[in-house]
Amino acid sequence: MASGNLRICFVTLFPEIVQAFVNSSILLRATRNKLVGFETVNPRDFTFDRNHKVDDSPYGGEPGMLIKAEPVALAIESLKLDSSARIIDLDPRGKIFEQSDSLELARCTEICFLCGHYEGIDHRVIELFASDCYSIGNFVVTGGEVPAMLIADSIVRQIPGTLGNPLSLNADSFSEANEGRLSAPNYTRPEVWRGVRVPEVLLSGNHEKIKSWRKSQSEEISLKRSIPLPSQTPDKEPGS
Repeated sequence: MASGNLRICFVTLFPEIVQAFVNSSILLRATRNKLVGFETVNPRDFTFDRNHKVDDSPYGGEPGMLIKAEPVALAIESLKLDSSARIIDLDPRGKIFEQSDSLELARCTEICFLCGHYEGIDHRVIELFASDCYSIGNFVVTGGEVPAMLIADSIVRQIPGTLGNPLSLNADSFSEANEGRLSAPNYTRPEVWRGVRVPEVLLSGNHEKIKSWRKSQSEEISLKRSIPLPSQTPDKEPGS
């Protein structure tokens, strides 16, 4: 059973991948500090044939194999999630996951990721259980584990006490402190590395100049990536 203020569960055919990920770095620290607890459940444990078969051919003659509904449904139900839990399907058809989604989900108490594989999961499971459907971009990966782990990492780092220095969040790209922009480049010692110097302004000790430099760099990089600057964000229509 997971412990911590936030419970994150993964319904996955490959729990060892997820377990290796959450048992390292920042996520491990969050677990040890009882800020979050992680669980995995494998749909194969809810099959009743000798070979623990979880997949079958899709109706309609589509190629590939599809994960059957019942093992996934039983796996979800075994977690005994609260009615307020966010059950997240990972799919290229979903909404592109953004920082605002991460901040919202960090306020939840239970999150469950449905990690599809092969050609995905029988859509009836998504219709009956999923509260959200997210994509990590306009491309396809082999399974839902990697997208789920990326999103889980993004969520957990928002929880107070997770990062060694909480001010690190303010320096993140898309943070409120950065007004939603991408962050400026960062440098550390030595001052000269392979003939490339640290920008002089960062060595000046002039905090106002440094702040101005970081902002201009942030704006320039954001514009190149077509990230809207605060002044370019369209005003909402009255009543919207």
